[in-house]
Amino acid sequence: MAKDRILVLGEWAAKRLSELLKQNILPAHLDIRILAGDASFRRYFRVELAIGNAQPPQSFVLVDAPPPESLEPFVSIALAYAEANVRVPKVLASDAKLGVMLLEDFGDELFYQRATTADKPEQYYQRAIAELPAIMRVLEHRQGTLPAYDEALLRRENALFSDWLVGTHLQLELSPAEQKLWQGFSDRLVENALQQPQVGVHRDYHSRNLMLLNAPETQLGVIDFQDAVCGPITYDLVSLLRDCYVVWPDKMVQELSQHGYKALQAAGILPSSVSEAQWQHWFDWMGLQRHTKASGIFARLYHRDGKSGYLNDIPATVDYLRRVASKYPELTDYSDWLQQRIIPAIDAYSERTAQSAQTAQSAQTAQSAETAQSERNAQSASSAENSK
Repeated sequence: MAKDRILVLGEWAAKRLSELLKQNILPAHLDIRILAGDASFRRYFRVELAIGNAQPPQSFVLVDAPPPESLEPFVSIALAYAEANVRVPKVLASDAKLGVMLLEDFGDELFYQRATTADKPEQYYQRAIAELPAIMRVLEHRQGTLPAYDEALLRRENALFSDWLVGTHLQLELSPAEQKLWQGFSDRLVENALQQPQVGVHRDYHSRNLMLLNAPETQLGVIDFQDAVCGPITYDLVSLLRDCYVVWPDKMVQELSQHGYKALQAAGILPSSVSEAQWQHWFDWMGLQRHTKASGIFARLYHRDGKSGYLNDIPATVDYLRRVASKYPELTDYSDWLQQRIIPAIDAYSERTAQSAQTAQSAQTAQSAETAQSERNAQSASSAENSK
C-alpha cells in the first residue's frame, strides 16, 4: 500500500513539474526520498529532478497529507504570509482531493544548527525577532480570519499536561488537593493569555521551524505555520526564546525578551502603556502555558502516535516549568509540587525505560551468542561426521 502511494505521488509530481517547467518529465526522472517528519501525520519527501545537463539537480519538497489530513489552512496562510513579506515556501502545485502539494525546497540548514554553534547566537535571535511584526499583522487569509486562541482552546491545551503526561504517561492519580493546585495554576495561565493584546500568532515559532536560506542573500525562511491563530502577543517570542529543544541562559533570554518588547513597541504593535515589568510577567507566564501544553503533547505523541523521540524533550520542558514558576511567590506551591511529585516520576520512568532497554539488549546478545554457538556445534558435528 505504501509503495503504491509513492508511485501515485511520483506520477503526480512528474505531471505537475512537466507543467511548471514546460518539459516532458517522467516519474523515472525523479529521485524521491523521505525527509524527517514532524509531529503530525503528514509525510515530507525531497524530490530531485536530474534531466538533461541540469547541474546540480533541481530540488522540491513533496508533502503527502491524504484525507482526513488537509492542505488547508497551510496553503491559504502561506499566501497571506507571503503577501506580508514573510519568507515561506512557495506552493508550486497542490491537489486537495489527493492530499498532496509540491513546495519550494528551503534546503537543510535549520536555524537551530546555526544558532547553537554560533559564538554570538543573540544576533540570530534578534533577526528572528525582527520577523515577528510581519507575522503578527497577519490576522486573516483568503478563507477568513485566523481562529481565536480563546479560553476553550487554552484549557484544552492545558489539559494535555494532566491527561497525557501526568495520567497516561506517569500513571499518577492526583489527590483532591493536587487537583485544586493544578486547576488554580491552569486558571492563572488562561487569565494571563487572554489579558494580552491579541495578534497573529505562528504558534510554533522556534529553532526547528526556521530555515536559513543562502540565495540570493541569507534570509530567514519560516515553515510549519498551518496552526496559526489570533492570540497573545508574547506567544511566538516565548516559543523562540524558551524553546523546548534548546536551553539558553536566563540572562540571554531576558535580554532578548526586552529586545522583543522594544522592537514591538517601535513597530506600533505593542502599546506604549505596557511596562517592561508587565511584559516580562506576560512573557514568563505565557512560557509556562506553552511548556505545560508541550510536555503533554510529547507524551501523547508517544502513547497515541508511537513517536518515542519526543520523550527525550519532556525532562527539560518540565524543568522549564519548575524554574520559571519558582520565580513567582504565588506559584511556589506549584513549583514545589513539580519538584517533589512530577520530576521524580519522570526520572523514575526514564530509569525504568533505560533498564528495560538494557535488559532487552542483554537478552538479544545472549540469544545471538546462543545461536552462534549452536551453529558452531552443528558445524563441528558435520565435520566429525564427514571425517568418518
